[in-house]
Amino acid sequence: MSDLILNVTFGVVEPARRAPTGNRKHKKFVRRRRLERKRALERKQRPAALQLGGGCPRKRGGTGRRKRRPEAGGGEEHKEHEGKDPPGSSGGIEPSACSTTQETGTKRTQGAKKAAKGPVRAPGLPPAPSKFVAIDCEMVGTGPGGSTSSLARCSIVSYEGDVLYDCYVRPAEPIVDYRTRWSGIRRKHMVNAVPFCKAQREILKILSGKVVVGHAVHNDFKALKYSHPKGLTRDTSKIPLLNRKGGFPENVAISLKRLAKELLHKDIQVGKSGHCSVEDARTTMELYKVVEAEWEQHLMKEQHSKQE
Repeated sequence: MSDLILNVTFGVVEPARRAPTGNRKHKKFVRRRRLERKRALERKQRPAALQLGGGCPRKRGGTGRRKRRPEAGGGEEHKEHEGKDPPGSSGGIEPSACSTTQETGTKRTQGAKKAAKGPVRAPGLPPAPSKFVAIDCEMVGTGPGGSTSSLARCSIVSYEGDVLYDCYVRPAEPIVDYRTRWSGIRRKHMVNAVPFCKAQREILKILSGKVVVGHAVHNDFKALKYSHPKGLTRDTSKIPLLNRKGGFPENVAISLKRLAKELLHKDIQVGKSGHCSVEDARTTMELYKVVEAEWEQHLMKEQHSKQE
């Protein structure tokens, strides 16, 4: 047999090294730049309404992540409120402006935009019908013993009675008394209600430059934490001409319900489910139209006499 010779080399074989692909710091820098470019591109592609962010100011100290918005028509809460009219309504009146303002935060209803445009009136003439809006608010009790009246629903209608705004509003302070017997507000209405600061901005945009008609409207302005110019305010509880036509004493504030019964021959605020602010706002505008021509003339004469 031939001899088998083995040639064995004793030593450690080093693994083949990978070619260097760059500095670790440089890699981090490149990843960071890519991420920044991606975010900048997303911001450019985002709709303008979302960039402006027309809601209440964010609280500091959060994670900065936005909560995912529920899809339209989804969720148990949405199904619970779907198809239900607000309390006291008799014509399928829903707070439609709520859905618009909740989606965009800054949009107003088409009716409000139409009302904002109107013919320019010559000085010395009564305001144009497009300048008139009627408002009615429902309040709940907050603070000690529920003694403070806080806004919980606001409705605004045009001269023709079209709904410009109708929304449930969540007060800044906890609700102590819902006052359901009069307000028609219940706990379930606050689930998707608009926060007060956001609702206030939207409402004041509509009222700006308008002649506001209301019944004991100072209570509505107080709940809104707002003061409207006196020359642009028409309070149907303080128009002696209305009381005279209804057969009431001129110097006494008569309820909206009694004036509507006497002058419009209609019943409002019936039942125990609470008032409907849309119905009350429309009724207030109808009452004002009864004495509009005479009362506007009276106001113009008063203004001329003061100037003289």
